[in-house]
Amino acid sequence: MPDYFHGYAVVGLVAVVGVLFVAVAFTAGRLLRPVVPTPEKLLTYECGVDPVGEGWAHTQVRYYVYAFLYVIFAVDSIFLFPWATVFADPGYGGVTLVEMFVFLGFLTVGLLYAWKKGVLEWT
Repeated sequence: MPDYFHGYAVVGLVAVVGVLFVAVAFTAGRLLRPVVPTPEKLLTYECGVDPVGEGWAHTQVRYYVYAFLYVIFAVDSIFLFPWATVFADPGYGGVTLVEMFVFLGFLTVGLLYAWKKGVLEWT
């Protein structure tokens, strides 16, 4: 029984060391940094450009849709590579092939829906 829990003890020890490392780093940063707030330092900062106008701005939603579609296909590729390695193992061929075609079918339906709605047109 002690050998079984030894693996958990190692993981727990690494987790505790990680949490302590982060706590020490944040505490050292808080103690060592200079604290001299000025009105200029308290301004909102973005990309080196001084803030002008209101904080709310209109953006094009279509850029978020492209980013969302990219994330979907990036996740698709993350699932395809491990599947290709498991597919070669004995006993996984048929079941794994069917599961992957179901997965790719869902992605295809989503892509066709986006195409039908005109999301993929850059205008």
